[in-house]
Amino acid sequence: MKKLLTTMAVLAAFSLSGPVFATDATCDAQAAEKKLSGAAKTSFVKKCTKDATDAATKTCDAQAAEKKLAGAAKTSFTKKCVTDATAPPKS
Repeated sequence: MKKLLTTMAVLAAFSLSGPVFATDATCDAQAAEKKLSGAAKTSFVKKCTKDATDAATKTCDAQAAEKKLAGAAKTSFTKKCVTDATAPPKS
């Protein structure tokens, strides 16, 4: 239930304010907050990044469906959308 609520919050935030999914830097910061190091940190960052990418993919697929995209257009849109959503913030 907690994971579902977290996913819903992330998706809601994405739809309201643009890309907010975790990047490697965000996941590294979370690992540092938890004082993780070594294999535990590596595992945490890998899972965090994968979860963020999965959530971004679901959101981008939904946006592609709203735009009624199919085939190569959908693939291209989704790929760019996920890349934009999970890219590190520009300074």
